[in-house]
Amino acid sequence: MASDEPVAASYPARPVCGRLRTVLPYELTIGLRYTRAKRRNHFISFISMTSMAGIALGVMALIVVLSVMNGFQEELRDRILGVAAHLEISGPSGRLADWPGLAKQVGRHPEVRGMAPYVSGQALLALGGETKGALLRGLLPQEENQVAEFARKMSHGSLSDLKPGEFGIVLGADLARSLGAFPGDKVAVIAPQGVVTPAGMLPRIKQFTVVGLFRMGMYEYDAGLALIHMQDAQKLYRLGDEVSGLRVKLADMDRAPWVMRDLAKTLQGDYTLSDWTMSHTNFFQAVQIEKRMMFLILILIVAVAAFNIVSTLVMAVTDKQADIAILRTLGANPGSIMAIFMVQGSLIGVIGTVLGVASGIVLALNVETVVPMIEHLVGKDLFPADVYYISKLPSKLIWGDVATIGGVALALAFLATLYPSWRASRVQPAEALRYE
Repeated sequence: MASDEPVAASYPARPVCGRLRTVLPYELTIGLRYTRAKRRNHFISFISMTSMAGIALGVMALIVVLSVMNGFQEELRDRILGVAAHLEISGPSGRLADWPGLAKQVGRHPEVRGMAPYVSGQALLALGGETKGALLRGLLPQEENQVAEFARKMSHGSLSDLKPGEFGIVLGADLARSLGAFPGDKVAVIAPQGVVTPAGMLPRIKQFTVVGLFRMGMYEYDAGLALIHMQDAQKLYRLGDEVSGLRVKLADMDRAPWVMRDLAKTLQGDYTLSDWTMSHTNFFQAVQIEKRMMFLILILIVAVAAFNIVSTLVMAVTDKQADIAILRTLGANPGSIMAIFMVQGSLIGVIGTVLGVASGIVLALNVETVVPMIEHLVGKDLFPADVYYISKLPSKLIWGDVATIGGVALALAFLATLYPSWRASRVQPAEALRYE
């Protein structure tokens, strides 16, 4: 008879909450009710809120720090590539004879956007009693504007002031300061190749007039690079019509290795090719390693906060042992009990992660506004321009990083619920109700 059937047999099929009768299973309903309910033990609520805040803070810190590191990487990359080319092509001996013919071959590639020949060599610059070594680059001003950003970084004069035969020179700002050179001054350029005379080997010296100054924001270039016209460089280094190589600008700098391989297969002749990832590989690898280490270090903040969920659920299980026992006597199986407390713990992780992702995105997108506000409040310049070449804090939000951080935080929060929930499923009804 129906009246002889045990009550527990029909309990799991009945909804616990009438309002969610056709929507949620009872495990989820009870787990949400436990989370929303006013607790008798307020200490459990305090630890729950602390865990939630810790996860939110860790996620926010991760998003902001990685965004700032992405911004620094992009800023430094842009400054480096403002001087260095995406691709460089040279001859096997460091000289290129028919650069116009090579330029025609390279220009057929659909991803090439600009080309410029160059002459490169070491030189010693002297003015008064000061002497400095520098990299001397001979260029054609019009073509150079297609592959580099010197025109936008000139603090005095312009590249067009470099005219063939007039022996003008454009110095990096720090190089000019160390020499004590100003526009209009005469600088002696000493080439390492000597001239054989009856008196012996003499260095080749030529007077150049300072016609401009540039500041790229990279000490390597500002303190060690000087620009002259390509024809003047060819005369200085006695190259004739030859050049050191051809600099190439691409539509997408990240595709430089692939374009280099394409050109290596199609170019007719013996050439040496290199791209910007090869010439600055150590720097960019160091940045990537630093970014990974920062991710691992900061994810520990999220891990500590997530494992606070363990303490919260262990105390919640102890506090709810009588409820667990009643549910078990009504027919709830251990898996259902485990699911109830997993819902309770996972909700802490979800709320903390959502709050952290939202606040991290807002802060990462407004770093350049927030930092000046902090500087105004503390009355101190955090990034003085005379110390740091990057005087503003750059930020670049990458949504892939946000998704990874959110996923890791949710996974840690979920893992933290497993052991306490398993403990709850092992509660014996008779033992739990013995002293109730």
